[in-house]
Amino acid sequence: MEYVKYDYKLEEIPENFEEYINKINKDIVDYIRNTPQLSRAHNYTRDAHANGYAALKAEVEILPNLPEELAQGIYKNAGKHEAVVRFSNGSSRVLPDKLSGNAQGFALKIFGIEGEKVAPGEESSPNVDFNLINNPVFFCNTAEHYVFISKLFLKITDFFEKGALGKLEFASIWVTENKKAFPNFEALKELAALKTFEKIPSINSFLYEYYSMGAVRHGDYMAKVRIEPTDETKNLIIDKDIDIDSEDWPYRKAIIKEIAKNDLTFNLQIQLCNDLKKMPINDLTEEWSQELSPFRTVAKIKIFKQEVPEDGNFNVMDNLSFTPFRTLEENRPIGNLQSTRRSAYVTSSTTRHELNNKKRKEPNNLQEAFDEKFYQK
Repeated sequence: MEYVKYDYKLEEIPENFEEYINKINKDIVDYIRNTPQLSRAHNYTRDAHANGYAALKAEVEILPNLPEELAQGIYKNAGKHEAVVRFSNGSSRVLPDKLSGNAQGFALKIFGIEGEKVAPGEESSPNVDFNLINNPVFFCNTAEHYVFISKLFLKITDFFEKGALGKLEFASIWVTENKKAFPNFEALKELAALKTFEKIPSINSFLYEYYSMGAVRHGDYMAKVRIEPTDETKNLIIDKDIDIDSEDWPYRKAIIKEIAKNDLTFNLQIQLCNDLKKMPINDLTEEWSQELSPFRTVAKIKIFKQEVPEDGNFNVMDNLSFTPFRTLEENRPIGNLQSTRRSAYVTSSTTRHELNNKKRKEPNNLQEAFDEKFYQK
């Protein structure tokens, strides 16, 4: 099968991109400064995925003897690496699960991956991160539109608390950019993508499939990333369905309960682009067809059986930062919107750590990641 070769021109970065970046970063800083009030929290939280469910000790094995088109970038060198996984809710506020929705994140940090990293100020980092979510599409396609959408999305809870009328008001503001434009096809398509998040079922966090949503460079090629539970893991999970009305944070409780019983395994997979029209790089609302190009496993993830405190290792999650640009040039996120994440994640992490009076420091292994003394100033 022929796969599309990576070309920088395909990313379609606009000339005034830095202007959009500066606006987005300013909004991130302003929002994080208000998170203690918005989430009624004792600390400053992330601007997205604010509520971490658990930080878990893991291992990643990059598989040997991969075919040339898969053995690109970090996947060239087979071997086992320590890793940490953070499960989280996608909401920008720390709220009970029944108010937060079912969008969830799987953030993965793999220790000991050699090579210069792309994230600003992280060039010498020893680690590689993945930031995935349990939905194959995203609800925005360009940096220009994200300047507006990101501000509105941060207020989504306020609208949805009003019920049906609040949702209608939210949709109206979304498609008209707060009455500044006529509804257009692009805005309607993005709103439709947002609505797919409402269809995510309430199941155990270990049973979801987690996606990069946007494309990444894959060495000479381009791809999307997925993490899926193995059949063995699906069979091991006892409480497959979650009653989000049963208590405030049933997802965290279920994670802690299941991981105390068994090792759980997952496949890290790559879906290579072989048709730019049907598998677009800059349309994140479009799911790539698995019939055209199936996901193929390049690594195995094992989350070890472990005892986790009731808070899900809160301090570990608070100390850690994850950015999809903490990776090699050969594996970085690509495209118009995706490129905003290059500085946005660093801005978010740096702001949060400074306000919480925490040392922002990248651990070299699991022992350091779970050692609070490592982060002391």
